[in-house]
Amino acid sequence: MLFPTSLVGSYPQPDWLIDRERLAGRFPPRVRARELWRVEPAYLAQAQQDATLLAIKAQEEAGLDIITDGEIGRESYSNRFATALDGVDIDNPGTALDRSGHPNPVPRIVGPIRRRHPVQVDDLKFLRAHTDRTVKVTVPGPFTMAQQAQNDYYPSREAAAFGYAEAVSEEIGDLFTAGADIVQLDEPYMQARPDEARASASGTRRSSTAGRPGTRSCPSSPRATPTRYRSRPRSLAWTAPCSAPWTARRSSWACST
Repeated sequence: MLFPTSLVGSYPQPDWLIDRERLAGRFPPRVRARELWRVEPAYLAQAQQDATLLAIKAQEEAGLDIITDGEIGRESYSNRFATALDGVDIDNPGTALDRSGHPNPVPRIVGPIRRRHPVQVDDLKFLRAHTDRTVKVTVPGPFTMAQQAQNDYYPSREAAAFGYAEAVSEEIGDLFTAGADIVQLDEPYMQARPDEARASASGTRRSSTAGRPGTRSCPSSPRATPTRYRSRPRSLAWTAPCSAPWTARRSSWACST
């Protein structure tokens, strides 16, 4: 297959599951935002699985070759994983500038970043059980999570990125062991802050060693200023040796800029 097709990011969650108006009126949450869900907590997991089944079916009917869970059970692409780690205080959040340059509540790093348990393996197993096509899982990258946190523990933000990289690497290994065909690392802040990202590149490489996943750097955002777009070629120039789009698999490796 020359050009297999797949979702790059998330799939729209249905209106009966998420409060879309409330979500549209804010930046993507970095800490938990349970108020966005329309379903009562006792039934939320079941509702998220029902919506995930609809997303899987829609992708299959559209003829996509690589299927994801659509990130249906997440409030944003990164906050579910980032808030499931030891070493971060989510009850007393800090503040960090978003890619738009606006302050946003974020997890506050207060100790060594550690992954206490697999975060997305159950999501993968559910996806794997409901499609016979190639499956992909998205995981937030270590550089981006370090940018989306207030660092009150590590000597530098680069050191914090290495802490996140260890947790991400463990997660990727478990995802491939559980049956993932592709794992996509989402690193949009590489595009937004290429100079700082270059200094932390080895952290992303460290997290990418298990199964050799692909890395995605967002070229644009509706909430980002136009000047952000011009940084993409600079970021891709140095990420190419260690990253690739979703075409990277456990059994093969393909870099593309």
